[in-house]
Amino acid sequence: MHEFTFKDNELYCEDIKISTIAKKFPTPFYLYSYKTLIDHYRKLKTAFSAISPLICFSVKSNSNIAMLRALVKNGAGLDIVSGGELYRARLAGADPKKIVYAGVGKRPDEIMDAIKFGILFFNVESEEELETIQNIAASLKKRVNIAIRINPDVVPKTHSHIATGKGDSKFGLDFETVHKIFNSQWRYPDLKIRGVHIHIGSQIVDADPFEEAIRKVLDFLKKYNIEVDHFNIGGGLGIIYSIENPQTAKNFAKRILPILKKTRLKIILEPGRFISGNSGILVTKVLYTKITPRNTFVIVDGGMSELIRPSLYTAYHKIVPVKVAQDSSQTCDKVDIVGPICESGDFLGKDRLLPMMHKGDLLAVMGAGAYGFAMSSNYNSRPRAAEVMVINSKVHIIRRQEDYADLVRGESIPKELK
Repeated sequence: MHEFTFKDNELYCEDIKISTIAKKFPTPFYLYSYKTLIDHYRKLKTAFSAISPLICFSVKSNSNIAMLRALVKNGAGLDIVSGGELYRARLAGADPKKIVYAGVGKRPDEIMDAIKFGILFFNVESEEELETIQNIAASLKKRVNIAIRINPDVVPKTHSHIATGKGDSKFGLDFETVHKIFNSQWRYPDLKIRGVHIHIGSQIVDADPFEEAIRKVLDFLKKYNIEVDHFNIGGGLGIIYSIENPQTAKNFAKRILPILKKTRLKIILEPGRFISGNSGILVTKVLYTKITPRNTFVIVDGGMSELIRPSLYTAYHKIVPVKVAQDSSQTCDKVDIVGPICESGDFLGKDRLLPMMHKGDLLAVMGAGAYGFAMSSNYNSRPRAAEVMVINSKVHIIRRQEDYADLVRGESIPKELK
């Protein structure tokens, strides 16, 4: 559930009218509910309380430092995948011993910064990466904790672009290579290989692939008598965008807790979308309505530069008017909601039933708190949107809208061209 609800035919964020918020900030903008964000974190924490896991929020899903600070303040750790995300984690006041660092392409300078900061684990994804971390650790005279990311060759029911545990994926290592690494730990005297890690994908709505992957890893550890003290089971829990029926945190825990309890390992979870997805919406304004012989287009001021998921994944987001007409008999038409970007793939929703929309009307694109602003761009030289958060009945700007000067900041014209 979330805190974006209709009261008297008008959409609210917690107890504030979104139409009122839209008078203060130019559209399009992202709007977050603090209560929704923290409630979803606490749902996972409560569901898994029997084993007291470390819950590391996946920064890539939403990296605004206010969002990160809200979660860190409530006890969360962070799952990072870049030096930039480490920088954000530090600004958000994250405890380094609650930070895990994944990703297949960690640069030497990023690794060095993370070692100096004292993070909990690197989730290692290749043998060459392991050697690189060893060399840097030796140069710094540090002992570094390592978890090996295993690719369990499990195929979840999700979009192919976000399935990361298949055998042909770039992520993780096959069981044979992992076995070889554990048998040659002497090659890495400055590393402590203390854990294993899996992450099989994103927007996964049932427990079966998680259970299969977890069992495969535990069977592997048992078969070769491999001793570790941490097991990072990743993230990937799905949310409702359309007709999905995703498992609740409670039901997910019910399925896998009995397996995890037997291990006596310290468990780490890396949820992103489950926590942030329903905590945010994209508010956009109608610019024009265009009727053609084949389609009716509602053209809005937000598009694929703000929310690329529909164009990239053909992802579905529910789209609703911020204000609903009092006349309940008003008919709805099937329309395509499209943005201003010069691409045929620029759409937010197709074949949607909406009442007649007029210039200046507001629409809310739901479930946009994960992989929304984080994947936005300046394509077509469009300034990126503002981000706003409601906390305890107050509206806070947590990222201002960019202006044209921001678009060219860092650029310069060589003197030969002047």
